[in-house]
Amino acid sequence: MLEEKKLLWIIPAYNEAKSLDAVVEDILSVDPKAEYIIVSDGSTDGTVELCQKKGYSYLALPENLGLTACFQTGMRYADQRGYAYALQFDGDGQHRAEDVAALLEEAENGVDIVCGSRFLEKKKGGSLRDFGSALISLAILLRTGTKLTDPTCGLRIYGREAILRFSRERNFSPEPDTLAHLLLAGMTVSEVPVKIRERREGESYLKPWNAAKYMTRVLLSILFFGNTKI
Repeated sequence: MLEEKKLLWIIPAYNEAKSLDAVVEDILSVDPKAEYIIVSDGSTDGTVELCQKKGYSYLALPENLGLTACFQTGMRYADQRGYAYALQFDGDGQHRAEDVAALLEEAENGVDIVCGSRFLEKKKGGSLRDFGSALISLAILLRTGTKLTDPTCGLRIYGREAILRFSRERNFSPEPDTLAHLLLAGMTVSEVPVKIRERREGESYLKPWNAAKYMTRVLLSILFFGNTKI
């Protein structure tokens, strides 16, 4: 069990009604006193109704605003309530609650952002997704001098300073280019090994037909845009 910490689990959820029961059960099995907030991003599949029926802690956005707005809503909640750490934890069941203790331990060593990595202990495969992740890793290394093996992994813990930045700055997305810009601004980012489950239910934020556009935007942002707004 995790020790009692001022940690908020932020769970972005877009049409994840079929997955949320298992996600909350997983969290509470590791830490029965865990403090979490589900942020429904304009879900239309009964996500909000499920939260109401089960008594889950939740916020509901009136329409689908995208992952950035959804996550920043959770970070503002963490900021306003004075949490020392905020955890980004997917609502689709892919993240494992048992991996969080290692991320929190690393964060408590003074690291601003701790990312889970699938590739610290094994090599990337040959899929297009893994190839894209490798390109982003290379771009971050070239721009910042920091090697991140799995910059697209969404399992992350943010310390207090990072919470403030994501809460109060506009357009701070939980994406690899933001990690690069924060590294350039002097924040520390590290990784710990995690395992990721396969998605079984729900809808992914990143649709297959948007993958190429996403990769292009992230790579251009990392390599060519500065950190003047950070």
